[in-house]
Amino acid sequence: MKRLLVRVLLLGVMVFAQFTPSFAQTKEGGSSGARFDGKWQTTLTCPEKGRTKGYVWEVPSLVKDSNFRGEHGTAGQPGYLLIVGKIAKNGTAKLSATGIVASRDYATGVFTGKGDDYSYDIKAQFEDAHGTGTKGKGLGIEGRTCTYEFVKQ
Repeated sequence: MKRLLVRVLLLGVMVFAQFTPSFAQTKEGGSSGARFDGKWQTTLTCPEKGRTKGYVWEVPSLVKDSNFRGEHGTAGQPGYLLIVGKIAKNGTAKLSATGIVASRDYATGVFTGKGDDYSYDIKAQFEDAHGTGTKGKGLGIEGRTCTYEFVKQ
């Protein structure tokens, strides 16, 4: 039931994000997010830790009106990852990641298994065409430090 609720909420967020216009305008009449707007390639790197295997994912991403959105995999299926959040004018961002575990081999946590939902925050810093970020460590007991690299296309 919990997984179904999380998936319904994810779907609602995705629909809301696609159809919500931004009303923030600059004095020149353009979008206030023009500095970061465009297509980005996001690379997520999670190193091996203990018995948990490492991995690298390429996540196609888009910034529109300073709203970041990256998606990997198929919504509702194991291996899915959605990253959303707002980039501030100075380039700082606290992004939110939600997903579904693809395989126990790549997931930390004693009770984590394929098909389980997960979420975490990403602390990021963007420049005009590049950015970096780190995944929150969770409880710090089983967690690992995953990094993000953002490159504007």
